[in-house]
Amino acid sequence: MDIEQKQVEHIDYFVKQASTLKGSALTNVIVEATSHPSLFAFSEILSVPNVVELEGTENSVYLDLLRLFAHGTWSDYKSIAGHLPQLVPDQVLKLKQLTVLTLADISKELPYDQLMQELDVTNVRELEDFLINECMYVGIVRGKLDQLKRCFEVQFAAGRDLRPGQLGNMLQTLTDWLTTSDYLLVSIQEKIKWADTMSELDKKHRKEVEERVDEVKKSLSLKADVDFRGHEEIYSESGGVMDYEEDRGRPKRRRHPIG
Repeated sequence: MDIEQKQVEHIDYFVKQASTLKGSALTNVIVEATSHPSLFAFSEILSVPNVVELEGTENSVYLDLLRLFAHGTWSDYKSIAGHLPQLVPDQVLKLKQLTVLTLADISKELPYDQLMQELDVTNVRELEDFLINECMYVGIVRGKLDQLKRCFEVQFAAGRDLRPGQLGNMLQTLTDWLTTSDYLLVSIQEKIKWADTMSELDKKHRKEVEERVDEVKKSLSLKADVDFRGHEEIYSESGGVMDYEEDRGRPKRRRHPIG
């Protein structure tokens, strides 16, 4: 079962749980969801009315915590840790995994130095173990560890929840892409039409050349036939050709010197 299908099942479970509870009872659901080893999307839980109602209450820090896991990174947590509940080890691991997904969305080539800083990892061996065991084996990313270039080359990364305002940018990007695609399609159709026209002209030109060649062949054949018939007529005329043997048998005339 792929990562997307697992997400759907886990999301449905926690949405149902959150829909049946209110107030402080929701805090355990939020902690469980943000600690779950196979859950990496939280926007559906955030949209549950009972969860939204935590805003402005004594439990609103858990709503902020859920928002952090939906859109934030480990660095974001460190900057506001004093205003959030303390994370348990499973939440720390989850937030660092989500941090890798965020970085992979920005760039497909992640330098080791950047990753170690963002994840609070002290050495390359620890970083590579984390990427292999906690990211690639889990299925949230695929890629290549390039030790010579000291970077992680991302080939695939699971998507995160859309941040507020990001949907508009994504729609604009898709709109621009569709517009560009339409221009390309029109351009391709015009080139196909031009190619068809040139092909027809080429066929017409070839036909004209072949017809001219046939005409020249016929003309040359006719001329050769006329010339051949003309020579036959010349050689067949009576007296037109003197018999050589007959000529040899005739007496030679003597030439008399003049005066």
